[in-house]
Amino acid sequence: MTEKCITNSRYIYMHETGKSPPQTVDIHHVVARKNDLWKSIVCFSAFALLLIAFCVLLGEDKSASTLLLYSSVGAFFVRLMRRNVVEKESVVIIPAFGVQLETHYRSGRVVRCFVPIDNILKSVLNECVTPVTCYWSLALILREEEKLTLVFKASRPPLKMLLPVWEALYAATETGESRG
Repeated sequence: MTEKCITNSRYIYMHETGKSPPQTVDIHHVVARKNDLWKSIVCFSAFALLLIAFCVLLGEDKSASTLLLYSSVGAFFVRLMRRNVVEKESVVIIPAFGVQLETHYRSGRVVRCFVPIDNILKSVLNECVTPVTCYWSLALILREEEKLTLVFKASRPPLKMLLPVWEALYAATETGESRG
């Protein structure tokens, strides 16, 4: 059951809770909005590659194998670009067990990472500053790990979408700290 929904021009945030005993599973989704500009760029690139293939075919080299080669290379690059596009990232919080981080790609591939609740020391909001931009990220500090584990690896949702996830992670790990 979706309880909360926040939208902006790039992302949609949705919060769900478990159906039977309340507060058993807490699910947070950050969905990337469909970008028509991306589709236009892919189609234009494919069209340009096909146009180059036809020019080569009509020019000096008149073999059909060259056209087939250029067309298959263009199709391969279009498929490769589409494969790595992230459609949705989810955080599934199970307070008694841990946190599952999921990344759903447009190709249908799903990458999951489970972090036991006892391994989580803190959840932190970081302000990331680069020479070009500034954005917020949500990370987990884990026991016996030197690096932070990013909750949203591919997307950069705004702070107003990160705050509910951080609050839920904080509440789940706070009970874990009292267990010791």
